[in-house]
Amino acid sequence: MPASRYTVSDVMTHTAVAIGREASYKEIVELMHQWKVSAVPVLEGEGRVVGVVSEADLLPKEEFRRTEPLLPDQLEEASKAGGVLAEELMSSPAITVHHDAPVAEAARIMARKHVKRLPVVNEVGMLEGVVSRSDLLKVFLRPDEELEEEIRLAVLAELTPGVTFDFAVQDGVVTLCGPVRDRALIPLLARAIRAVEGVVDVRMEPDSAVRAPA
Repeated sequence: MPASRYTVSDVMTHTAVAIGREASYKEIVELMHQWKVSAVPVLEGEGRVVGVVSEADLLPKEEFRRTEPLLPDQLEEASKAGGVLAEELMSSPAITVHHDAPVAEAARIMARKHVKRLPVVNEVGMLEGVVSRSDLLKVFLRPDEELEEEIRLAVLAELTPGVTFDFAVQDGVVTLCGPVRDRALIPLLARAIRAVEGVVDVRMEPDSAVRAPA
């Protein structure tokens, strides 16, 4: 049994709110408010993502109402204060993720680029949906029983065939107990178990008896 490989398509929102280049500032704000989203992809043609308008792109209009002289590092941001259409406001090129990318890759992109939502695209850049931070957390809803089965069949059986380990899963935390003859296996097992989608933490207690969940 191969280890689970949750992809973005497994957790993303398939019905995405999107706009065209000619969408007005007020229309964008109204859409964000209506759909409770912090960013919307900008499309052209048959659905190719060319940019994203986020709350951060809209805020300069309010921020730079003041009349004080601008600092040099504020000029680029302040230029968006005069924008009234999506094509003037959007950040481009858009930061996107492919639908078949691992969930972990989407999480890394969000963390590195400091964004809360990513348009999900196919091989030719067409919009397929949107994935948010809350979507990525869905893998942690997997029940303990499902995690336990995958760890037993896809991790332990593959790495240590013929060897039986006692372990317990409680609230996503995996505790592996019992004697381990080859101590070099301990970090390898811990790393493989932690890679299972939905595992919160791994505790290795090779000299302890397994404790069943309360």
